[in-house]
Amino acid sequence: MNKTILSLLAFFSPILIFAQEKGIDERINDWFAPKADIWEGIVLYKIPIAGVQIPIVVLLLVLGASFFTVYFSFINIRKFPLAIGVVRGKYDELDDRGIMDPNSELVHDGDIIGTIEDESREGEVSHFQALATAVSGTVGLGNIAGVAVAIAVGGPGATFWMIICGLLGMSTKFVECTLGVKYRDVDKDGTVHGGPMYYLSRGLGERNMKGLGKVLGGLFAILCVGASFGGGNAFQSNQAASQISTLFGLEGGATGLIIGLVMAILVGIVIIGGIKRIANITEKIVPFMAVIYVIACLIVIFANFSYIDDAFGMIFSGAFSPEAGLGGLMGVLIVGFQRAAFSNEAGAGSAAIAHSAVKTNYPASEGIVALLEPFIDTVVICTMTALVIIFFNSQEVFPYGGDGHGTVVLAETGEAIGGVSLTSMAFESVIPHFSVVLTIAIILFAFSTMISWSYYGLQSWKYLFGKSKAADMAYKAIFLFFIIVGAAATLDSVIKFSDAMILALVFPNMIGLLLLFPKVREELNKYLEAVRGMKKSKLD
Repeated sequence: MNKTILSLLAFFSPILIFAQEKGIDERINDWFAPKADIWEGIVLYKIPIAGVQIPIVVLLLVLGASFFTVYFSFINIRKFPLAIGVVRGKYDELDDRGIMDPNSELVHDGDIIGTIEDESREGEVSHFQALATAVSGTVGLGNIAGVAVAIAVGGPGATFWMIICGLLGMSTKFVECTLGVKYRDVDKDGTVHGGPMYYLSRGLGERNMKGLGKVLGGLFAILCVGASFGGGNAFQSNQAASQISTLFGLEGGATGLIIGLVMAILVGIVIIGGIKRIANITEKIVPFMAVIYVIACLIVIFANFSYIDDAFGMIFSGAFSPEAGLGGLMGVLIVGFQRAAFSNEAGAGSAAIAHSAVKTNYPASEGIVALLEPFIDTVVICTMTALVIIFFNSQEVFPYGGDGHGTVVLAETGEAIGGVSLTSMAFESVIPHFSVVLTIAIILFAFSTMISWSYYGLQSWKYLFGKSKAADMAYKAIFLFFIIVGAAATLDSVIKFSDAMILALVFPNMIGLLLLFPKVREELNKYLEAVRGMKKSKLD
């Protein structure tokens, strides 16, 4: 541990010296902003449909998620109780004595790869740890700052479409995480490597589309590395730095850079330990920070109890007759889906990387667990955040619409705020001095999301450049550098880059899901049959 800390200090010491120069934050942002603008224009390319400009990626997400929901007979609703049972360990016995398909990719010479020392099951983490790691990658500042951006731009109606996206996204998450486990790669020492890059290359190879699989797998890996630097990293450090700066009244100079450096060192200490250390950290942090945040939301909601019906009325009416001037119904729908997709990442495939490390013999068992993610992330936590902001603006504190990028102007002071600052102000209106507690929660949200996304990006990096220690350390050094960039840049630049990087993953991933979903049906039937057999044996 001491060597790790010394190495990190040595790596960042030149930047610490450089940070003493005034205006360095502005220089970093000037370098970063043009690149973010270009990438956003490419990924969020729009096509006209019924007179409305709709990003192709949002259309792909909506249609894909709707198809999976119908094809799997609303599995997002039907198998919700089963998902709870699996996370609680009710069906762990199946993994201890389950029989693997002898034709599975995980079986070699009659043995399960990497589990000679433990014949019961293969993998690295439990169902709960896998869920905690994946949830920590999705339940982050997208729920706090991202929702504020959605409400500021799209008005209360954006909340409705975020909820719909979350419900539909549960089905997509089930599909991609089942495939993540089915086609994962397990080293001889039991280390797991999985995610869309593996199920794209292997799964499509099985369907005589080996060339397409390699191209899509490689493209996903490249984009996932970029997404780990953006939404999984820069956005988190940006909003954490913003909240810390606001709380302590720090402005200008190298403030963002120095805060970013501190966060980079702390994250670096954890991520060098790999998925097991990450899982051990996230399974403790995620429940703790979620409880803090949910309790605060409930306090605000109950303080405005008489206004709840009005708030939901605004959410539903605003969904179909938006007030923020975004081009009508389709405009606010796009904002809702885009922010929800950024928050829960259903369709992006990133969470399948964490879920693939689970200890299980049945891929569909983890797919079932994974469908809880968008529900927790979007349907519950995002909705709570939205209500807090809507209550805050019941006295018309700011006009909906803002600058179109999530920044609004306060009616009383003329101050322009956005993202986490808006959410913090909303909480402060009911819970005095809560900004201190919220700052702690935000730091934990950002920290857990960054360490989870470092694992996602590293797995993609290893897929591209091999599994050597040199490749490992090269990725981690670049990842830590982007924590600093994110903290120093502006919200507008960071959110453009982050949005585009995460949503870009949808293109290769969704193509693979739409070609491989019959495999998911096979795995689901195997697991449900095993569950029925287990229940029957207990009755007998």
